[in-house]
Amino acid sequence: MHIYLNDLIFNGFHGVYPAEKKIGNTFKVDLRIQLTPATKTIEKLEQTIDYVQVYALIQKIMSVPTPLLETIVTNIADQILAAHPMAESVYVKITKQQLSVPYFEGTTAVDIERTRSNYSKSTSSI
Repeated sequence: MHIYLNDLIFNGFHGVYPAEKKIGNTFKVDLRIQLTPATKTIEKLEQTIDYVQVYALIQKIMSVPTPLLETIVTNIADQILAAHPMAESVYVKITKQQLSVPYFEGTTAVDIERTRSNYSKSTSSI
């Protein structure tokens, strides 16, 4: 089973360049969590992963100015795995909606997929 949170929009001051830190940017987050429920039919929130809690975690991480999107996607994936033992893998993609490079049109993005077997439990938490 997969749980998706798609097209989550955040404003933030992530980036390494002075303009990014001063003006900020719009970021889109897409997320997929893979899990195998313990029961055949899910009838209670406790039998799955609460996407409201996941959203709150993402919102908290996205509110902290961070130079590299690579750091942010890793933090989101690792913290979801740490907070939700039922999660088997997490895929996170962050898209920077505007780039402060002259004549650049388009978006940039960073993604990661972490499985329970390859994430670090010693990840810093926000």
